[in-house]
Amino acid sequence: MIKLEKVSKEFGSTTALYQTTLEFLPQSTTVIIGPSGCGKSTILRLIIGLIKPDGGVVYVEGEVLDEDNLNFLRHKMGYVIQEGGLFPHLTAKENVLLMAKCLGNGRTEIEDRMVELCKLTKFPVDALDRYPVQISGGQRQRVSLMRALMLNPDILLLDEPLGALDPLVRFELQNDLREIFQRLGKTVIMVTHDIGEAGFFGDKIVLLKDGQIVQLGNITDLVNNPSDPFVTSFINAQRTRLESII
Repeated sequence: MIKLEKVSKEFGSTTALYQTTLEFLPQSTTVIIGPSGCGKSTILRLIIGLIKPDGGVVYVEGEVLDEDNLNFLRHKMGYVIQEGGLFPHLTAKENVLLMAKCLGNGRTEIEDRMVELCKLTKFPVDALDRYPVQISGGQRQRVSLMRALMLNPDILLLDEPLGALDPLVRFELQNDLREIFQRLGKTVIMVTHDIGEAGFFGDKIVLLKDGQIVQLGNITDLVNNPSDPFVTSFINAQRTRLESII
């Protein structure tokens, strides 16, 4: 579905991502994990074309991502950024429908889709006319997810979507999100720094350190067969969160 082939990225004198080759399989959930500044979000931004690689090639559904097909391929991706990224001057409904209206989709079609997404994400229909400041943090994340799913994309990119939520809301959304992923069969790439969350969602986990992949595998691989002392240190630092899912 998606492939990075020898992709690298620098920001000034800082290397955000060293030469990296990585594949993301269709209809699976891959979690990219690691400490702050390790290159997690950089990978998502490269995939959706917000930044260009300094070296290497990004493939989306077998096509090289470039300026000629960027907009077309972006329509195949839903993107949820940290803390939701909702426009504060738009209502929840206006945030969800924004891209569909820009593309000229029919009114009945998008209204029906919005109702379907409210049911899917368990967002109350009577809250659609409220502004982001008038709804809870968990509801804002549900609106952001609806917006990302509005065009029914094949690929869903989530950049620490639950990081700013309190533990109870985060627990509820984790369960709802996993159910949504399983029901829709999307190709999901999620960024987090939480090892427990990675184990909860990930069919495959990619652990990064300083812009390089340290280990690939599922949570059992990382726990029982660490490839590097850093893997063990990273896991031990969050052992309590990990024990909640294994």
